[in-house]
Amino acid sequence: MGIETEFRAIVVDRTENAEGKKAQSAALRVVDDGFLMPGDVTIAVDYSSINYKDGLALMGRPGVVRAWPLIAGIDLVGTVEQSADPRWSVGDPVILNGAGLSESHHGGLAERARVSGDFLVRLPQGISAVQAAAIGTAGFTAMLSVIGLERGGVTPESGTVLVTGAAGGVGSVAVVLLAARGYQVHASTGRIDELGDYLRGLGAVELVDRATLSEAGKPLQGQRWAGAVDSVGSVTLANVLAQTNYGGTVTACGLAQGADLPATVMPFILRAVSLIGINSVEAPLPQREEAWRRLATDLDLSLLDHLTQVIPLEAAFDAAAGILAGTVHGRTVVDVRR
Repeated sequence: MGIETEFRAIVVDRTENAEGKKAQSAALRVVDDGFLMPGDVTIAVDYSSINYKDGLALMGRPGVVRAWPLIAGIDLVGTVEQSADPRWSVGDPVILNGAGLSESHHGGLAERARVSGDFLVRLPQGISAVQAAAIGTAGFTAMLSVIGLERGGVTPESGTVLVTGAAGGVGSVAVVLLAARGYQVHASTGRIDELGDYLRGLGAVELVDRATLSEAGKPLQGQRWAGAVDSVGSVTLANVLAQTNYGGTVTACGLAQGADLPATVMPFILRAVSLIGINSVEAPLPQREEAWRRLATDLDLSLLDHLTQVIPLEAAFDAAAGILAGTVHGRTVVDVRR
């Protein structure tokens, strides 16, 4: 056996005091290959990104990391260094989103990763490694949400489509994708004065104040939306459902406001509204490949570049705090080698 390769990684750990109280924290550490988990593909990681889940993990919040110590980061983009999987060869550029990263398996906020080849996707031609990281789980989830709307029968001719949490990672990419396909996109945000021009630049034709959706409303309300992409959950999602047109479709992929859904069955049984759940973490490989094929053709990469900032690895902690505080918009890419 040769000398183990040392590399930098953001590691989440959990401690327990004498009273049995558990506390979780994250720190930038130097580890080696012996720290990595089993897997048939070793990757030299170039980029990761900061998503809401990463914010929770890096700020010591519970609910994401389920094994300790664990390297954080639910996304990675890099190059295959070693492979025992015949589908992957040394030098292949690859992407991995979700699939247990930063939950039960070491993630992408590190210079190296060892993973199963089962969920890897080849970097599509025309998308750079930085752009793939900017897309990340957020953009991948947004694409799955748009595909969900399409399968639900929502077309640009159906009427207005709402995107909640529109300034966030999922929301920003969803606005870009929907607008590019000809949908009339209304974007909901709590920072209209600050981010109105940004969202219009992504393709939104109208802005909706988050406050108009975040308080409890009637089980059925005036019909406004042919469809919606929701990353907020809770009362907001309940109101969106109550305002969705007859036969409309809503996709749900997040819980920024809360995991509850204080709604009734009225939108479903009186207006034939469909609610589709989007789970990017466990999406099977054919769905992953389809979503990335669509991203390569449907996403305006110049707009993606406009909503992306790139930070060094040690700045991931500040970015994590910002995403939880709601002060970050667009996409934050982490250059793990800086």
